[in-house]
Amino acid sequence: MATRRQLRGFDIKQITGLSGLIGVDEAGRGALAGPVVAAAVLVSPGFLESRWAVSKSGRVNDSKQLTAADRAELWNEFEELVAAGQIHANFGVASVAEIETVNILGATKLAMRRALEGIYPPDAFEKKAEPDLFASDEEKAAFQPTVSCRILVDGLPLKNFPYPHQGIVSGDARSLCIAMASIIAKVTRDGLMDELDKVHPGYGFAQHKGYGTEEHREALLRVGRCADHRDSFLRKLFAEPRDLEGQMILFD
Repeated sequence: MATRRQLRGFDIKQITGLSGLIGVDEAGRGALAGPVVAAAVLVSPGFLESRWAVSKSGRVNDSKQLTAADRAELWNEFEELVAAGQIHANFGVASVAEIETVNILGATKLAMRRALEGIYPPDAFEKKAEPDLFASDEEKAAFQPTVSCRILVDGLPLKNFPYPHQGIVSGDARSLCIAMASIIAKVTRDGLMDELDKVHPGYGFAQHKGYGTEEHREALLRVGRCADHRDSFLRKLFAEPRDLEGQMILFD
């Protein structure tokens, strides 16, 4: 697990000369069922030097490395930070229908865009024309580029994405704001899957959150798919060869 110095240190270097840094991450990209959820967290230079960031950021890391109780506790702390105006945070959701329409990558980008739009509209990145060579000293001094935040997205850079951004491989273990976004996305999606478990009992959504566990695969073969399964993700599963007794052979 990265130390708080490493997490904060990476972000402090990235935010130099800017008014903010936005971390973006997703949850549910590889699941067989349910939506994909993304979150965005905006932090300021002041927050990165705050008492909370200095003393508690060591607890924040890739959401998959934390227990559900840890994530819930941190979620509550994030809500307090938002209420106090120390950070800004938002999440976005892309539905199963959207995943089937634009594929999982397109849906992930859609969820990320929705998360970002709640805290930093795309037009904030439209730079004003820079003063020309004949501008007065006063005009040059008054010029302030509109872009004042840098966006860090976990993973590789995204093509055809409306926001200028930097891809950070393993960003949820390197950047505090990405790690915070990872937790928000994970807790939000887990809650949605808990609700889907009530709508579609028998699959175990509340336990495996829609991922392809052995329990989930066995339920699919026994019960069949539901409206919140991703058909494109199930084709391989249902196309696997069967053994002589008619039972499907499952491969990891």
